[in-house]
Amino acid sequence: MEQSNSPADDRRGPRDVGRRRFLGYLLAAPTLAAAAQLGGPAAADAQGLPIPQLPIPEPSDVYDLSDLLVETALPTSNLITVTMNKDGTASFELPRQESGQGITTMAAMLIAEELDLPLEKVNVTLADARPELLFNQFTAGSSTVLTTYTPIRTAAAIVKGQLLKAASLQLGEAVGTLASKLGVITSTAGAALNYGELAEVAASLTTEPIEAILKPESEFRIIGKPQNRIDSREAVTGTKQYAMDLDIPDALPTMVCRPPTIKGKVKSVRNLDAVRQMPGITDVVPIATGVAVRGRTFGQCIDAVRTIDAEWGPGSVDGMSDETVLADLRKAEIPLAVPNLPLYETVEGDFVFHFRNNAALEPNTAVADVREDSAELWAPLQSPILTKQEVAKLLGMPQEKVAVHVQQAGGAFGRRMFSDVALEAAEISQKIGKPVKLMWHRTDECRQGRTHPMCTSRIRVAHSGGAVLSFEQRHTGVSTDYTQGFGEILVNQVAKLPPLGIPNEVGLSIPIFLLTANVPYKFGVTTQLLNEIYEFDTFPTGSVRNLFNSEVVTSREIVVDEVARKLGKDPYEFRKEYLDEQRLLDVLNKAAEVGKWGRPMEPGTAQGICVHKEYKGVNATMVEIDCRPETVNRPIRDGVTGPRVTKVVTAIDTGLTINPRGLEAQMQGGIMDGIAQALTSSLHLQDGVFLEGSWDDYFYTRQWNTPPEMEIVIMPPTTGRPGGAGEFGVAASMAAVACAYARATGTVPTSFPINHGTLGFTPKSVIPPVPESPTDGLNFAF
Repeated sequence: MEQSNSPADDRRGPRDVGRRRFLGYLLAAPTLAAAAQLGGPAAADAQGLPIPQLPIPEPSDVYDLSDLLVETALPTSNLITVTMNKDGTASFELPRQESGQGITTMAAMLIAEELDLPLEKVNVTLADARPELLFNQFTAGSSTVLTTYTPIRTAAAIVKGQLLKAASLQLGEAVGTLASKLGVITSTAGAALNYGELAEVAASLTTEPIEAILKPESEFRIIGKPQNRIDSREAVTGTKQYAMDLDIPDALPTMVCRPPTIKGKVKSVRNLDAVRQMPGITDVVPIATGVAVRGRTFGQCIDAVRTIDAEWGPGSVDGMSDETVLADLRKAEIPLAVPNLPLYETVEGDFVFHFRNNAALEPNTAVADVREDSAELWAPLQSPILTKQEVAKLLGMPQEKVAVHVQQAGGAFGRRMFSDVALEAAEISQKIGKPVKLMWHRTDECRQGRTHPMCTSRIRVAHSGGAVLSFEQRHTGVSTDYTQGFGEILVNQVAKLPPLGIPNEVGLSIPIFLLTANVPYKFGVTTQLLNEIYEFDTFPTGSVRNLFNSEVVTSREIVVDEVARKLGKDPYEFRKEYLDEQRLLDVLNKAAEVGKWGRPMEPGTAQGICVHKEYKGVNATMVEIDCRPETVNRPIRDGVTGPRVTKVVTAIDTGLTINPRGLEAQMQGGIMDGIAQALTSSLHLQDGVFLEGSWDDYFYTRQWNTPPEMEIVIMPPTTGRPGGAGEFGVAASMAAVACAYARATGTVPTSFPINHGTLGFTPKSVIPPVPESPTDGLNFAF
């Protein structure tokens, strides 16, 4: 439990020793193990809210989504444990999903720092689903570092303290005279003991509360220093293990023949016996979402899926298209409140954002082995507790009979918060009585997988005499499915309550919108409102990376540029004048300085600069874009070319940075997302199906369209505490690309991605639902 002599937040200036005192538990274990205890009355100062001042702060300025996720995790923080082993290594089971963002490296760094261990002597694995953690095994909202930073350090500090006590008894010296370095404790006389020798004697027979003092920042030798990822060798050599690489006995490749329209249901299969006789096929069985086939190879499964002759029932959006959904959105838009009066001038913006794919690089995969009275699953999961509970409910088993093993993921982006693939795998395994290794086809991902909802965003800004008087934004979208709640079944079930799934919107979507969206400018009276249409399960939707803010920020920043133009001001100088926080001003100035804002540019090229704040951090991104005809029209095989972003500079302040190298990689990935969402990547809905059928016709940022120049500037830490970064690079980069496009072409973009109107490919068939396995891949290599 945190102790402090002052209610002041420690985000200003150096911290005293009192801010480093925490209470944790020394656990009863054969070797030394310890856990952290956080929350409770003594931590109340960390929950104090700032007194509102004029102008009244927005909800996310007072209490944002990261605050909510941190506080919901607090009650079970004492269940996060660090263990010292007899071989001198430390072990830690991370209750989060590693999906390439580097959080296993982060956890290892925190433990190595507090224990004075070499980084390579810390073993971090992913924890199985642990329902006792409740809200504390949920990877979402860029919250992993925020929620685990102090618990991990506290548990490690307790371990170190006990090692020192044990060494004190064995070496006959006071704890204060001993020195620890690289896993060895040394006395003033030169006698030494390594941690492994002390692991058993330092262990406790009983669980007891114990105080820990965390290492001061002035003594950090690992935290804040660039580190290679602990799994980098496995990643680059191809030896990293994913769910598809697991060798579970008798778990054969399995795929699903899916309906031709979204959420259609199988009525019957006319040729079941014939499909069962196909080479390598062992089982064919109808399930809730289609027809499952199990075979010796995935190629054989694809052949079987293509052969199935099924009668399909209607889907949930049959006959609907981009145009009909947009018409429904327009009918649901909340009116803008500030009227057009001669007392002031207004600037308005009206923007449309199309459906976007929520698939990760690694296909949706799960391995399931369901027996008569037990079940075991392996899958990459952001919500493993919810998956365990939902699978138990589906199978009719107590949840303690279901084991869920969390696997490394090749990307997540919100897609793996849902249990879809695990539920399918469990249902198939139960129905055929055999283990299965289920993989979704790429076409399944595009057409039946989770999508980021289509939405509109309308803005009106009133100004008079060179001053901005008001800013209002009305965001209207297809309902985002947030029924994963906080990664457990209670909120999940509440969110699904009738009528029409309203608890999903009122209880989750709207609060999440209010706790993430913001306007970081002193623009007078400011309002942002959300409205959603359809039931939450009409379309299979998800938040994707950066929740609502990709669209919210892009709309806002385009209009900010337009207001600046109307007032005859430079976009950068206008932002400097109105930004509401010094940290924002600092990153804006740094991005402008490093990016050489205002330098002479060729006709058809331009710069754009935008800001964003979220997850206790701030960032500014400056881009340069080339919209000249020779660039836009350059020939690219099987793709839409369009403008090219040629330069990106991002300045970011996330508070205390754990691993600068990891943060830089996170921002680079977010920038690629932002470029794609601004220019090229979207799904086209036509007659109840998305036309895109794979990555080859879903135009994410390609290698030939990435910026040749990119620089990430990590600002000096300003808060003393880490912020979130997993989603943070997307919004400002997408917005900056849009603003640069407007300046380069003289046309303000209002529909995203900008090339959505150009299809650029021939759609694959819907029956059969997947294309043939390619045999000419080398012909398409550049």
